[in-house]
Amino acid sequence: MSYYRHHVFFCCNQRDDGRPCCNAKGASGLRDYAKRRVKELDLAGGVRINQAGCLDRCDEGPCVVVYPEAVWYTYVDRADIDEIIEEHLQNGRVVERLRI
Repeated sequence: MSYYRHHVFFCCNQRDDGRPCCNAKGASGLRDYAKRRVKELDLAGGVRINQAGCLDRCDEGPCVVVYPEAVWYTYVDRADIDEIIEEHLQNGRVVERLRI
């Protein structure tokens, strides 16, 4: 059994060559927001939020992957992050509209 019920990786890749990258779309700030929300909701014992380097899907928008399910999401704002936390991390339901 895994130590965490869910392990969430935010791509926070930063490119300086003009190619798309997640960090240019606010990935680090939204990762920090997700960490705060998980703590506020008292989920930190079973959910781990981490930063990742390039997950090689930057062309699809900022991305996050949730393990052990290996579900990939894109997001735009805090509302999307809240939906992933509530639906997937708390209730075990994949957010199909954000899935990539």
